[in-house]
Amino acid sequence: MENKKIIIALTGQFAAGKDATKKYLTEKYGAQSVKFSQILRDVLKRLCVEISRDNLIDLSTILRERFGQDLLAKVIASDASGLDADIVVVDGVRRLEDVSYLSKLPNFKLIRIDADSKIRYERMKIRNENVGDAEKTYEDFMKDHERETEITIPEVMSKADFALNNDGTFEDLYQQVEELLLKMKS
Repeated sequence: MENKKIIIALTGQFAAGKDATKKYLTEKYGAQSVKFSQILRDVLKRLCVEISRDNLIDLSTILRERFGQDLLAKVIASDASGLDADIVVVDGVRRLEDVSYLSKLPNFKLIRIDADSKIRYERMKIRNENVGDAEKTYEDFMKDHERETEITIPEVMSKADFALNNDGTFEDLYQQVEELLLKMKS
């Protein structure tokens, strides 16, 4: 029997709209998802260590240096393959090693999500996902793009099979997602 599962991997700079895209696919199509940072958040929580951007970055760096640059991609690929859904969303692809490993999965598509930096900054503050996000200045936000976990994202984005622009409304984004799904199915 033909494998109909589509693996949609999302890449983009933080607060570009990966979560909004994932949420839409989950709610409308019953997609299931896996998120790179969730592995790290789970470890930090279990260790009773504050879940901050700095701690996420440090843990990621330590694990990848010790166990291989594609360590997290291997876990994500295993998790994604084991999910029973027609659409699986992989959130937060940041490295070429991730793309290289995940692209071996059947029906894998890498989607880049772009959004203006000022729009992303406002979203990040409102979302306040990590400790200290709400208090960040725009300058601090832009400096975060120079961090080890962020500098490879533009190169990963350049490898995308499809692109979405999230400078507009949720409805604009959702329309692009619908068009994208049609392209994938044809």
